[in-house]
Amino acid sequence: MTRKLSLAVAVAAALAAGAAQAQTIRLMTGPQGGVWVPLGGALKNMWEKAIPGLQVQTMPGAGIANVRGVDEGKADVGFGNSITSVDGVHGRAPFPKKVEKACQLANLYPQYFQVVALAGSGINSIADLKGKSIAVQPKGNTAELISQQILQAVGLSYQSAKVSFVNSYTDAAALLKDGHAQVFTLGTTIPASSIMDVAAGRDIKMVPVTDEIVAAMRKMNPGYTKGAIKGGTYPKQDQDVPAIVYSAHLVVSCSLPENTVYQMAKAMAANVPDMAAINKAMASLTPKAMAEDIGVPFHPGAVKFYKEVGAM
Repeated sequence: MTRKLSLAVAVAAALAAGAAQAQTIRLMTGPQGGVWVPLGGALKNMWEKAIPGLQVQTMPGAGIANVRGVDEGKADVGFGNSITSVDGVHGRAPFPKKVEKACQLANLYPQYFQVVALAGSGINSIADLKGKSIAVQPKGNTAELISQQILQAVGLSYQSAKVSFVNSYTDAAALLKDGHAQVFTLGTTIPASSIMDVAAGRDIKMVPVTDEIVAAMRKMNPGYTKGAIKGGTYPKQDQDVPAIVYSAHLVVSCSLPENTVYQMAKAMAANVPDMAAINKAMASLTPKAMAEDIGVPFHPGAVKFYKEVGAM
């Protein structure tokens, strides 16, 4: 074989190897105004930097829709919420069938279900939502499901109020700012940027849950826990506000290569400050916390990493 031919063969082999390594994965994030959109951007950057040939395409989504999207092959990675993802694993509503092709990558941080009302709306409790104008997210959003359930916990329903379905937390905030809604519901970190946006121009009030509401909701889904939005989180909020809490996590397609998912988990553990810069609730994230069992089976690549670092 001549030198030129050898060089040509080597170049062709290198190009073929590069093509074989090239991979595009689709990451479903969340609605505009929530933390999953910027957090998805941070994950895209760290994964593309850590894994040669990987390209990450981000797209909007919502907790339930993301898990279904991964299970149905419409996405490869997605943010989820522990309460509804476990419903999917067991084939309970709102999922039409058991989720079998979405595997756990990592547990992330606590999410808070928040009910924010205009200060002059006369809304001081969940029961006071009767007859009020409420902005909620579309079907497929975990916060929309929780909105239904929290109303059920006090004997109300969507028919008991004036409900508007909006496409994002940003749109819901705009309705409050304009006075076209008196309250909106959302599930995200604290402080939520969309609530801060409303508070910049209008006086707001965070609506608390009671122990009775928490107990009623835990009967619907034992994944709910009681937490508190600490006083001072939002303007003019001088006391802790009891709230429903659950976990945010990441699922991946069970068919993704083991090494790819291993590298994804490893990159996350090595870049916690980048994620905490977007969501300070992640500042204390460790591999052990990422490996917490929330009831969704882990991907073998994630298991390999967590066992390697002694987190599992």
